[in-house]
Amino acid sequence: MKNAAAFFDIDGTIYRDSLMIEHFKKLIKYEVIDEKAWVDNTRDIFNIWDKRQGNYDDYLLNLCDLYVESLIGLDKSAIDFAANQVIKLKAERVYTYTRSRIKWHLKNGHKVIFISGSPDFLVKKMAEKYNVTDYRGSEYVFENDKFTGKVIPMWDSESKNKAIDDLIEKYDVDLEKSYAYGDTNGDINMLRRVGNPIAINPTKELLLHINQDEILSKTTKIIVERKDIIYSLDTSVNLYQNDL
Repeated sequence: MKNAAAFFDIDGTIYRDSLMIEHFKKLIKYEVIDEKAWVDNTRDIFNIWDKRQGNYDDYLLNLCDLYVESLIGLDKSAIDFAANQVIKLKAERVYTYTRSRIKWHLKNGHKVIFISGSPDFLVKKMAEKYNVTDYRGSEYVFENDKFTGKVIPMWDSESKNKAIDDLIEKYDVDLEKSYAYGDTNGDINMLRRVGNPIAINPTKELLLHINQDEILSKTTKIIVERKDIIYSLDTSVNLYQNDL
């Protein structure tokens, strides 16, 4: 009999922010990275997003470019130390809904897999923290224990799609019985492929794609968690337009 699996994005889906950003902040706190780079290069990007005038995916990709540039040449031991601190201090900062779903899937013998655009060394530690079956993250390439600046990404839908292909074969997965949880456009293919897609606090862009997809519009469960309340919404929920 084939296995049911549950594929989880992490940032914004399980974790209530971005593991990459938390790691960046820790590297600055421990004076591994100069704070000036963060302040000078992220202020305008953040302000645009904070005013809800920009695209969330663009905001994260811009931050990712700065993060990768700042890590070039850093020793792996310093990167790992900051990563351990992120998990130690922040790993419990997760949504109630997805925490409970991870437990439910594990209890029911499902293969639970984290697929995230965050660095693989952070995704690995998060996977170990929650005792899941497997994980995939963006691969950060090191040579002689120094970060080279090369990244094999896992934040786009095409990369996640390929990862799922590999995992289906590895764990003999029945996609129709399986689940996927995501919050941005990078998760769209992951949601399309399973019988039980769930969008957690979806971005406007993801919700638009779901509404326009003949299958996803009928099968996707929309979950919004705010404060201590979890809402389940219909996919036809009205979308706010900036020009209204």
